[in-house]
Amino acid sequence: MMIAVLGLGEMGSALAAAMLDAGHEITVWNRSVDKAEPLVSGGARLADSPEAAVRDAQLVIVNVQDGAVAGKLLAAAGTALAGRTVVNLTDGPSEQAAAAAELVTDLGGHYLHGQIMTIAPGIGSPDTVIFYGGPREVFDRHEPVLRILGGRGTHVSEDPSVSLIYGMAIHDIMWGLLNGFLHAAALLRDADLPLTRFTEQAEPSLTALTSLFPMLATEIDRAEYATPYGALKHHLPSIDDLIAESHSRGIDTELPTYTRKLVADALSAGHGDDSYSRLIEHFGPR
Repeated sequence: MMIAVLGLGEMGSALAAAMLDAGHEITVWNRSVDKAEPLVSGGARLADSPEAAVRDAQLVIVNVQDGAVAGKLLAAAGTALAGRTVVNLTDGPSEQAAAAAELVTDLGGHYLHGQIMTIAPGIGSPDTVIFYGGPREVFDRHEPVLRILGGRGTHVSEDPSVSLIYGMAIHDIMWGLLNGFLHAAALLRDADLPLTRFTEQAEPSLTALTSLFPMLATEIDRAEYATPYGALKHHLPSIDDLIAESHSRGIDTELPTYTRKLVADALSAGHGDDSYSRLIEHFGPR
């Protein structure tokens, strides 16, 4: 298959290299021509414009640092996109994916938006997850080629923007978990407790945390929060203990104090017998 790759940053270069290594004919374009040199030496063809890059391609992969920039590149390619499938793997807010999809469709092309859930060295791994949004039949048609980029590529919605929202949700969870872990690590380190030993001995409990997500998701989808065990009223004493311990050791208390306010507000609203999932109401639209 003839494939065009627009954007040769760290990730874009990895995407192009994976396709090249798989035996596809690759045309590349990048504002800084020097970034194309390793790929050209490996057999890729260098185009002098986005339009020239996509002219002979069946599949167009876009990966740049900004969704608005991706939109401008696609607009520059213009009617050369007619009949081509664009796979935009650029991060950005969901409205930029929707705008790019409309642009490509108006130009006569087909559009998928993907969210890559790995760093550049992970491209090509059978374990790499990429979420795709867009017409299912377009994804199905190109799935064998897309699996070259990540073996766990998954079509999540007919709406291209959903792939980005999935990615943001994963990152949102990641930052929450990492911040909680680092706060706990500061507490353990101050108590002269080795972190590696903690992670080994606490492994069952740490693993159990992520196993709660499906249960919480079901409660939220059904808006059914009452629970006979582990209700919100039982969280507050433990949070107070954590804040007190952190304060006595000079550990920052902002994170647990924020959590305490969430729980305390829910208790004040009469939700003491509800699951932790009840706190979704705090984060929802105001």
